[in-house]
Amino acid sequence: MQTQRGEGKVGCIVSLLVLGVLGAVAFKAVPVYYGNSELIDACDFIGSGASGKSIETIEREVKSKAKELGVIEALSNKNAIRITKTGSGEAGSCTITLHYSRTVDFYGAYQWTIETNKTISKPIFENIR
Repeated sequence: MQTQRGEGKVGCIVSLLVLGVLGAVAFKAVPVYYGNSELIDACDFIGSGASGKSIETIEREVKSKAKELGVIEALSNKNAIRITKTGSGEAGSCTITLHYSRTVDFYGAYQWTIETNKTISKPIFENIR
């Protein structure tokens, strides 16, 4: 014989409350993770096509993408984005280093700092004619 009659209103309310809190946390955290991931992917793409571009042009493209994605922490610090090109002649490499931190504020209850330390090194090949 069961003692519960299926009137689990408290369990339903607790479940909805937990679901609401998880949704609110995701609302704050997902855009930060998405922006970081997209910026890293964009740097990978930009580094791949760096053969005929100057360092200043590559840096401008990376900063433009960071601005588009809302990653202002990469723009506010002078050393957040470092770009180097090495090699000469037929082959070389382009290295883009991202070093910045972003703080996610969970409605004043908690702050979480996410560090981005990523180095992307892509080989570049000059067009041989």
